[in-house]
Amino acid sequence: MGWFSLTKEIAVDLGTANTIIIHNGKIVMDEPSIVALDSRTDKLIAVGDEARQMQGKEHEGIRTIRPLRKGVIADFKAAELMIRGLIKKASRRSNWFSPSLRMVVGIPSGSTEVEIRAVRDSSEHAGGRDVYMIYEPMAAALGIGLDVEAPEGNMVVDIGGGSSEIAVISLGGIVSNKSIQVAGDDLTEDIREHMRRAHNMKVGERTAEMIKKKVGSALTELENPPEDYIVYGPNQMTAYPMEVPVSYQEISHCIEKTVSKIEMAVLGALEQTPPELYADIVHNGIYLAGGGALLRGLDKRLTDKIGIKFHIAEDPLQAVARGTGVALKNIDRFSFLIR
Repeated sequence: MGWFSLTKEIAVDLGTANTIIIHNGKIVMDEPSIVALDSRTDKLIAVGDEARQMQGKEHEGIRTIRPLRKGVIADFKAAELMIRGLIKKASRRSNWFSPSLRMVVGIPSGSTEVEIRAVRDSSEHAGGRDVYMIYEPMAAALGIGLDVEAPEGNMVVDIGGGSSEIAVISLGGIVSNKSIQVAGDDLTEDIREHMRRAHNMKVGERTAEMIKKKVGSALTELENPPEDYIVYGPNQMTAYPMEVPVSYQEISHCIEKTVSKIEMAVLGALEQTPPELYADIVHNGIYLAGGGALLRGLDKRLTDKIGIKFHIAEDPLQAVARGTGVALKNIDRFSFLIR
């Protein structure tokens, strides 16, 4: 593409927690999927990191919204403002201006027609002339570097913020898939609930997220355990300040239920897999992508429980985005892109 081309090509991984934009094979934007709006006029005040810093600290003139819930667009207007705002931010950073965009956007594999339509409309309103969509597990497989068009089965488990996608891929298509709305956000919610019950302490979403990153674990016994994380917050009864050290064992107990739901979904997807492909999966192992893949001990727990080796993708948070970027380069070749 020369300097004179007016169409810019971008790939977007529209996630419940983070949105990543790729242009020319490079990540130009990786920020939280959140917007801050003026409560009276609904004008955009901030998007991405700036809006994230306002979350939970706003006064009545400002409201922060996460436009995506459970992997799908929950607030259409906010989603459109967010996509447009992030594209604008990325273009300011990397000095490209473009009247028309060609976009590839990742969507959950369990999306209904209406949800796909919402993503397409939001993207078009945000300036996309040519909008293509790709199923996230397919994008994750491309991002991990698997040959998706080969006649062999690969299984990808993509645990995001709002949904977990499990898919078996062969010959450039999804053979069996399971999309459940249990993922990183639920782990965060479990932790908030646990802090309230066990320690009588109120914690916000951002603090719970921090606890998950610092001491989150899927196993009660880890080889190199993280140090306890100290949480500061108000006592629910008295509102006096408290500090509570939280250990990884404690967190592994409180997220147990959610982790086993993901386990069951993986087993469910394996059940639906044709035997020839099942044999390939046992041989190749199963790939974990998405932020959930970073949960300590998750790969070991799944490997022990299911008996198939689980591999963590090398940069799980950006696997889907990288794959969306690969799809962008091969728009004409890949038949599995959705118009």
